[in-house]
Amino acid sequence: MKYNKIFSSLLLAVAVVSSFSLQSCKDQPDEFELTDGTPTIYYIRPAKASASDSLLVQAYPQATICLVGENLTSIKQMYFNDKKAVLNTSFITEKSLIVQVPSDIPDEVSDKIYMYTSDGQKVTYDFHVVIPAPVVSQMSCEYAVPGSVATIYGSYFIDDPNVPLTVTFPDGQNATIKSINESRSAITFEVPNCTTEGQVTVTSIYGATASSFRYLDSRGMLFDFDTPNPVTNAVLGNHGWHNMVIETDETALSGNFLRLGDPSVTLDADGSWDDSHFSFEYWPGNWQDPEDYQGNGVRLTSLVDFSDYANMSYKFEMLVPKANPWAAGAMQIIVGGVDKVSQGSSDPKVKDIYGNTLAGCNNIYFNNDELPRGIYRPWESTGSFDTADEWITVTVPISEFKYGFSGSAATGSLNASDFTSFAIFVVSGGITGTECQPVIKIDNIRAVSNK
Repeated sequence: MKYNKIFSSLLLAVAVVSSFSLQSCKDQPDEFELTDGTPTIYYIRPAKASASDSLLVQAYPQATICLVGENLTSIKQMYFNDKKAVLNTSFITEKSLIVQVPSDIPDEVSDKIYMYTSDGQKVTYDFHVVIPAPVVSQMSCEYAVPGSVATIYGSYFIDDPNVPLTVTFPDGQNATIKSINESRSAITFEVPNCTTEGQVTVTSIYGATASSFRYLDSRGMLFDFDTPNPVTNAVLGNHGWHNMVIETDETALSGNFLRLGDPSVTLDADGSWDDSHFSFEYWPGNWQDPEDYQGNGVRLTSLVDFSDYANMSYKFEMLVPKANPWAAGAMQIIVGGVDKVSQGSSDPKVKDIYGNTLAGCNNIYFNNDELPRGIYRPWESTGSFDTADEWITVTVPISEFKYGFSGSAATGSLNASDFTSFAIFVVSGGITGTECQPVIKIDNIRAVSNK
């Protein structure tokens, strides 16, 4: 009796599964099936319906196109030149096939699409994949010294045997290329003996592109810790409550640099407050009443035009030694107008020569979640960060100044007058790291256009 009950239950389960399977088949009457026969291509058009009346004979890598013809469900594999395309059967019907042109650069250019059927037929169709001129995104160090090895990142770095890839510096010298990575997105080279500021140009068989960044970039220079500024003829540096170390040594790019941290100072896992070792402040003003911002106290907005700050970035060179990696605390880049901070009395009656009421010396303006600031945590994804004893260029877009002190979203907003001051403080940031003794060397702090 027990056996019969179990057997009956099994029969019922089988019946339910069979019913579900039959119903599933009925629910997918248009499920893709690879067919026999030979595909025929009539024409190729853009995948967008709004551009369906345009015909294509060429396209760029990663472009999405639509092949129109007959018996396209017989196509099992597709290649553009010698690079295989990914076929999604959800976008294949008997009369149309939507596919993305492969992003990989062809090694052998035939200007053809190759279609292979299930029974081994090969059908070709003339189509040109347009390879762009190099895209030049960034340089590992924009102040790399002559003779050192640097890297340019981007895409479409094609080194053709007949037209070799070149990296040309502002003075016309070509760098000695050491290697190009497999994806053609990074060029490693020896920096030539160039002392000229300007764009770096990468040239391939497909064209030439000048970088948006500049080698030895002096635009928007705020602190190089060596050169007097052109407005008040003063060398700007510490101008707040703390005197961070400004020094030079055998690692220097040129002259002095700012150093945050010390091998003997521990930063705890939470990046707790230690402004004596990790806070560089520049506050405008010189304790005058009314304040005239002369000498070391110049407003930074007098040195750089911040009217289009949303399309600008702060840049600087940085070296974190292997012996003293960084593993906790966020580098908070904090700005504020004279209504938030200045180097002078906190008496609310003190004004400047322009009629602004000054906030005076304080750290309240950055010790909250109201004022937006940039946050840089290169150790976050790996747990620890160093630059292998090399200088790198760091870029922090001002459009990303949207965090508060705790690392959460800021509640306030910025305007162009907020860029009169500048501070870097490695502290807090909302993510727990690992106790460390970091040393962070910084040089050439500048504010430049993203264009």
